[in-house]
Amino acid sequence: MLYILQLYTKAIGEVETAPQRKIIHVDMDAFFASVEQRDNPDLRGKPVAVGGSRERGVVAAASYEARQYGVRSAMSSLMAIRKCPHLIFVKPRFEVYKTVSAQIRTIFADYTDLIEPLSLDEAYLDVTERASADLTATQIAQEIKERIRQETQLTASAGVSYNKFLAKLASDYRKPDGLFVIKPHQGLAFVEQLNVGQFHGVGRVTAEKMNQLGIFTGLDLRQQTEAFLTRHFGKVGHHYYSIARAIDDRPVTANRVRKSVGSENTFSHDLTEESELLTGLEPLTDDVWAYCERTGVYGRTVTLKVKYADFQQITRSRTLPTTVASRNILQQITADLLTGLLPLPKPVRLLGVSISNLDTVTTTSANGQLALDL
Repeated sequence: MLYILQLYTKAIGEVETAPQRKIIHVDMDAFFASVEQRDNPDLRGKPVAVGGSRERGVVAAASYEARQYGVRSAMSSLMAIRKCPHLIFVKPRFEVYKTVSAQIRTIFADYTDLIEPLSLDEAYLDVTERASADLTATQIAQEIKERIRQETQLTASAGVSYNKFLAKLASDYRKPDGLFVIKPHQGLAFVEQLNVGQFHGVGRVTAEKMNQLGIFTGLDLRQQTEAFLTRHFGKVGHHYYSIARAIDDRPVTANRVRKSVGSENTFSHDLTEESELLTGLEPLTDDVWAYCERTGVYGRTVTLKVKYADFQQITRSRTLPTTVASRNILQQITADLLTGLLPLPKPVRLLGVSISNLDTVTTTSANGQLALDL
């Protein structure tokens, strides 16, 4: 009986001594704009916006010089120019950004296989297995930053902590070119002093709703019950309850499965004619289909997004029994979805096309139908 008890105790002890995770979040500094300044010395030290300068244009990225004037990504070009009259607009070069992003991910791969890209310019890395007494997670983050600088002539900010939520907060804390560490005994105190609007995943509208409920800081959020948060915010209330306590059990997931692929365009003038709308759909369909062919990922659900001149937004979708088999079929479905909205109740400002319910396709059968890799 004593021998069995000793084995049981040892097994329990092994479970309880699981290693503390070591997570790094790397975020490139003003990535698109920094690439443009790197490649064009005339832009260095000047306020730069990547995006369209047209009346209906939108800022995709802003240099730190532009941010000093209040220019931000997703801001309309007109608003950006009002804030910074001498702002320099540069057309985006996404193929260049993708190439640089691939360089950076190659650097990441020298330290861990657990890499979860969030976009071209940021990713989570789980370095629990690589970190040791001789090379800590903080030292790994510093080494990654230095290699990015040497190999791409760009800067990155990094956050190091024991979960994804805190690592993301840490990388934002000392931008640009920052490195900040939140240790296990510091997590709770760090979270409680932040404004809820600084939490990743809490947008402006949610932050305003929290403020109306008397929740302004992480400490305020932690003082709420889980029942209260789920009553006011639904299922995500459980997440808010956890992060207010510096708890985040989400693993770093390599090769995240993309749920959809899409393309959209805000037009230089509002569209009212069917012929204009159909013409506007063509480059969006081309973009989506080019991605499908490039990656071998195809989908069954096609969605048309329409934003009217008054900013009202609607979507219409159609799901097929099998993946969309050709660009012509994709074009026909989007056209049919659009035709179903005619006559237009008001002019159209934006159109978008996306495919979801994605599957990886590796071969094409003799009859032209896409064959799934099962």
